[in-house]
Parts: sequence; C-alpha cells; structure tokens
Amino acid sequence: MAVVREFTLPDLGEGLTEATIVQWLVEVGQVVAVDQPVVEVETAKAMVEVPCPYGGVVTSRFGEEGAEVPVGAPLVTVAVGAVPDDLAGGGAADDGTALGAQDAEEPAGSGNVLVGYGTSAAAARRRRIRPEGTGRAAAGESRAEAAPAPPEPAVPAPAAGDSRTVPVISPLVRRTARENGLDLRKVTGSGRDGLILRSDVERAIRERETATAAASVAGAVGAAPATGAAPQDERIPLKGMRGAAAEKFSRSRQEIPDATCWVDADATELLAARRAMNVPGAPKVSLLALLAKITTAALARFPELNATVDPQAREIVRLPAVHLGFAAQTDRGLVVPVVRDAHARTVEELSAEIARLTETARAGRLSPAELTHGTFTLNNYGVFGVDGSTPIINHPEAGMLGVGRIAAKPWVHEGELAVRQIVQLSFTFDHRVCDGATAGGFLRFVADCVERPALLLRTR
Repeated sequence: MAVVREFTLPDLGEGLTEATIVQWLVEVGQVVAVDQPVVEVETAKAMVEVPCPYGGVVTSRFGEEGAEVPVGAPLVTVAVGAVPDDLAGGGAADDGTALGAQDAEEPAGSGNVLVGYGTSAAAARRRRIRPEGTGRAAAGESRAEAAPAPPEPAVPAPAAGDSRTVPVISPLVRRTARENGLDLRKVTGSGRDGLILRSDVERAIRERETATAAASVAGAVGAAPATGAAPQDERIPLKGMRGAAAEKFSRSRQEIPDATCWVDADATELLAARRAMNVPGAPKVSLLALLAKITTAALARFPELNATVDPQAREIVRLPAVHLGFAAQTDRGLVVPVVRDAHARTVEELSAEIARLTETARAGRLSPAELTHGTFTLNNYGVFGVDGSTPIINHPEAGMLGVGRIAAKPWVHEGELAVRQIVQLSFTFDHRVCDGATAGGFLRFVADCVERPALLLRTR
C-alpha cells in the first residue's frame, strides 16, 4: 500500500528563508529515486538542485517556475511504494539509466537532506520527460493539493510563417521579457547555440528604450512623431543575490568605521616569478594565487587584522585560521567564494582552489558553505581596467586588500628612470580593530612582497 509523503523546501542555512523555483526536474506521475534532485531553486547565494529523500511516484508539485517559496512550504508529494507495473521489475529511464524497484520503494527516505544541499550518497541521474517548449501538464497530472497559480500572461502568437523556436531555458529570462513587453523571437542570444541569456534581454530592453528616447527627441524638433510606448522608469527588485548584497553593503557601511590607505608597487619581479613557476609540466599558478599567498603571509605578521568585532560584547575577536574570500564577478552578480584554511595551502594549492571556486561561481553552483565564514577578502578589481578603489568591507570581516591593474609606467628603479610594471594596492580596514600604524605596516609588507617575492621565503 502506497504511503504519500510530503517533501518541503528544507532549511537552506545562513539565514535564508526563501528560494525561487527556477526549473522543475520531475513531472507528476514520474518515478523518482531516493536523493534524486526534483527541483532547481535560486537563493540569495547560489543555484541549487534540491534532492528529495523519498523514492516513489510524484503525485503533485507545488509552485510554478519563477515563484518564490518559503522554507517549510511543500515542494512535492511522493507516493512511496506506488510503482507502475511496467516499472516494478526495473525499467529504463529516458537517459538510459536502469531503474530497479528498490530505487522507487524506499519507505523511510534517505535522511540526508540537511540544509538543502545534497546527500552523502550519490544521487540518481536526473530523468526528464519534458523537452524544452512542451507544456507542463502531463497526462493524469493533478495539483489538487497545490494552491492555484495565477495564469501566465499570454505570449504573442508567432506571425504567419514564423515558427522559430525561442532558445530560452531560464524562466527568469522569460519573465523579465514578459514584464517588459519584449518579444523574445526578436532577440539574438549570445549563449551557446544562440541561447538567450538575461544579459541579452536586458540589452534589448535598453536598446529599445534608447531608440524610443531618440525618437521622442526627434519628434520634439519637428521630425516624425515617435512611435511605440513612452519610456518608463525601470524597476529592478532588490531580491535574491542582488538583495542580499545590497543588505550586506548597507550593513557594512552602517556598522563598520572603515578607512582606506594605498600605495603603488613595482610588480615587475612578481610577474617574472610567476613566469618562472609556470614551466611546462608544472601546476599552473595564477597571479591571484600569488597575491593570496602574499596576503596570508601578511596576516600571519599582523594577526590583529584577521578578526571581527562583536558589538554586543564590545570585543574584538581574533580568528585562528585564515579563510580567504576573493571577489568574483558572475552573470548573477558579485560573489565572494571562500578558500578554507588559505594560510595552510601552498601557492599551487591556492591556485587550484581559486580556479575551482571561480568555475563553480560562474556556473551558479556555489553552496552556502563556499560563500560564507570568510575572515578576510582579496579584491582584484584590476581585471576591470581600473587603478584604484575604496571597496566596502565584506561584513563582518575587518579588512579587504584591493589590487588594481598592472600597467607599464615610468618608475625609478635602482636610481634610474625605467619602464616598470606598476600596480596600486589599497587596504580598507575596520578602524576598531587597529590603528593606522598597523594598517600601514600590513600594506607596506604586502607591497614589499610584490616588489621582492623572495621575501615570502622568509615567512612561515
């Protein structure tokens, strides 16, 4: 006898109280295995596939793609033990994966869905039965348990002879287009195989608004009257990752009395050291990894900067380990992945971990554990072609080292004017944890190591 079990959105940790449904990975009537991902959601920190701890037949889904779901709200119901006769002896999923009866008849659930991130056992391969562009409702689908969702705005029917399939995967992209009255069939995608990305939609909206404004100006000076809707203010909701970042920036400015100092340094020898390390057959070492190694060495010399402030207790809390965050720009916004125990890693290990976290960030797959509990942040804003910055401290940390672009400039080297590779370093710090002498000493040590990388050999 089948037992219907309800699976709710689990606690995603780190104070997150809701998530947005990005994509359903299962259909009503589909057989799922224990720990199989059933839905992809977007939180303020990352995109996450949520696995279900029950195996059986999906009897209902709750929430449409693009809807916000609070923690504790139902996601799906699963009839545990109810396996169709044609699958009872083990059928084949549409991806060729064999499905045995034991995969769909686990009555107790895995118990492995902790804070919404994965399980200890290998999850079953995803099986999808709905290709892109088909309707959501499958034969026999029932949503009696779910609250009815508002109907989606009608999508304009294609003109005669226009049967082109719109290459869009993300429901968030479709929603943005709908809300702004944009016909996706007229948008050229910049993604793989012409996939339309959010940046493509935002660019098309800006171009339309610019054209409308230009037409309005032309009409004001006697040209033909402008056509189309009048320009309107664009309103971007401060939610998800953007909202979380805005809240953190505001809190940092409100609570931390920060100050910034900066210095120019000759990075010619640092670049030469990197070239010498990147010989064929050796592990690749990035410039950011070398800067990370310099940062951890500086924090070992000035441990008072690897700290946070407890305002309730009115105490400075010095932290024993360096969990180094680094700013990374992604399509979803700015994120700060964290390299755990950076002080104990070699420069090769730092380079490998930074590369892994960067790739994961760009794919939107960073977990909360990879985005939180940093103790100090390294910000390489030089990749944007700028020399300097006064960044906002990543609350509740006490400092951030900024690195500008490295550019050829005239420089006095060994008493003579020469063209050298110069970088501007900036250091923003919480003035509660140290005074200017400590901050200046930290930044000067960093600059010295940039100019003379051999100094790193003298540090532990």
